[in-house]
Amino acid sequence: MKKTMVWICTGILAASAITYTGLFKNDSAQERAESLSTQQKVTAAQPVQPTFSSEAVDFGSYGQDVYELQSRLKLLGFFGGKVDSHFGSSTLKAVKGFQKEFGIRPDGVVGAKTKLKLVNATPHWKPTETPMHRNNQGSDQGQAANNNNKSDQNEETMGSANTMGLSENDLKIMANAVYGESRGEPFEGQVAVAAVILNRVKSPSFPNTPSGVIFQPGAFTAVADGQIWLTPNETAQKAVRQALNGWDPSGGCLYYFNPRTATSKWIWSRPQVKTIGEHIFCM
Repeated sequence: MKKTMVWICTGILAASAITYTGLFKNDSAQERAESLSTQQKVTAAQPVQPTFSSEAVDFGSYGQDVYELQSRLKLLGFFGGKVDSHFGSSTLKAVKGFQKEFGIRPDGVVGAKTKLKLVNATPHWKPTETPMHRNNQGSDQGQAANNNNKSDQNEETMGSANTMGLSENDLKIMANAVYGESRGEPFEGQVAVAAVILNRVKSPSFPNTPSGVIFQPGAFTAVADGQIWLTPNETAQKAVRQALNGWDPSGGCLYYFNPRTATSKWIWSRPQVKTIGEHIFCM
C-alpha cells in the first residue's frame, strides 16, 4: 500500500513538472515573440537617411557621425573642406564656429546639444556625397570626388542653397538687410530676420521679390537710416543661406520689432509669436 501511494505521488509530481515546464516554455516563447515584434516596429520607424548616433564625437573621431557632421556643417557654410569622415583640424574649427554662433560653449565636442542644434538648423539635409569611411570601389569614389568638386564650386555663390529661384542681387541685398537690421543679435535672430523677408516674398500681401520687400517704403529701418548699404559679414550671409535652406526660427512671422525702440503703436497690435534677442516676432 505504501509503495502504491509513493508511486501515485511520484506520478502526480512528474505530471505537475511537465505541465509547469510546458507553461514556462509557452510563456517564454510568447515573450520572445512580443519582443521581436517590438524590435521590428522600432526598426520600421527608423528614418531612411542616416542620423546622428547618441555618441559624442570630437577631434580624431572617424566614421558615420563625422560624415554627417561635416556634410551638415558644409550645407550651412561653416565647413569648406572635403567630407572625408575624419574629424581633423578644419572640422574642429567649423564645429567651434557653429557652436559659438548658436550660443553653445565652443569646446569642439559634438554632443547631444550640438547635434540637436545642427539637426534643427538643417531640416532639409540629405546625404549627397559618398561616405569615404565606407569601402567604395573606384567608380563610386570617382563620383564622390566629382560631387565634392561641384559642392565646392557651388559654395562660392550665395545661391548655393537657393530653392526659390532668387537672383544673386536679391540674395546679396538680403544679406545687407540682415546685417543692417540685426548684426548685434544672436545668430538665430539673424536667421529669423532673413526668414521674415522670405515669408513676405511668399505672402500675397507683400512684393514677390526680396528687393521689393526690403525697399517697400517704411518696411525696414536699415533702409531708412542707410545701414542697408553696409558691407555684410559672413555671419549675415550664413543667416541668409540657412533661411534659404528652410530654417525659420520666427515660426512663419511677417513682422518683427525692437520693443525698446519701436515708435509704431500698430506693431504692438500684431499677434506676438516669440522673442529672439532684442526682437519680438509677430504675425
